[in-house]
Amino acid sequence: MKTFFDHRMSAPSGSFSPSGEKPSSVVADWLAHQLIEVVGFEPASNVDLELAHCADYVRDIFAGNIANGHHNYDLAVAESTRWTVGSMVAAAIHAVTNGTTTCSPSSGFHHASYDSNHGYCTFNGLIVAARKVLDLPGVESVGILDCDWHAGDGSEQIIERLGLSQQIHHYSSGMLWIKSVSDYFDWLEDSIQNLLDHDVSVILYQAGADAHRDDPLGGLLNDSELLERDQFVFTQMRKYQIPVAWNLAGGYQREADGSIEKVLSIHRNTMKASLQNLFFD
Repeated sequence: MKTFFDHRMSAPSGSFSPSGEKPSSVVADWLAHQLIEVVGFEPASNVDLELAHCADYVRDIFAGNIANGHHNYDLAVAESTRWTVGSMVAAAIHAVTNGTTTCSPSSGFHHASYDSNHGYCTFNGLIVAARKVLDLPGVESVGILDCDWHAGDGSEQIIERLGLSQQIHHYSSGMLWIKSVSDYFDWLEDSIQNLLDHDVSVILYQAGADAHRDDPLGGLLNDSELLERDQFVFTQMRKYQIPVAWNLAGGYQREADGSIEKVLSIHRNTMKASLQNLFFD
């Protein structure tokens, strides 16, 4: 699996969320299991970020004038977001231009709105990637399938503010009050069908590990149900030949020593599911 990674995506944030450091940990795990091919890319510029955010907000984040999504003013954390967003953009463009499935080992996107942030998200790489893909020849619509356990409120706010609802079709499980596993899979099946009905050119899939029922900020599904979720998504995309660029999103389970083995295991299963359903290389 072509995986768009650069070590500069990772920066210790000192927050409850491990997402600042997670790209390097996840990629090391995938390489150890011989699952991926690492591909380089360019970081997002201010101009790129302004596809989803106002210019003042972008400048203030990098100047340390306002807190980033991890609730601090660390410029190294801010700079790492250029690389996480750049990774998502590169994965999305490659997926569309090559008709395949790709991966961005990134988190921290969907709570970032036009001019503010929360929930460990600083810039909305999903919207930036979607808009960059929409500039490609023949691309008229993009789908976002957000299976992080929490609402993609930032994504929704930007889509509404910038009038993108006819081009970016956004479905977030966290926007609903899902009470049962069967409800969850009903929502997933309906959302994918809606994306197919919109004839999207690519789906940006957030495979959140925080949908796990043992997650301190989740969830509902057990290990096998999370794997079933991922297998269903990638099987449907292969069936209908829809390119996919997927990323990590949330996951907050930690061991007593601070390690995130359970989260790594969930992301490893997602990668394996994507490889089993890779329809083009």
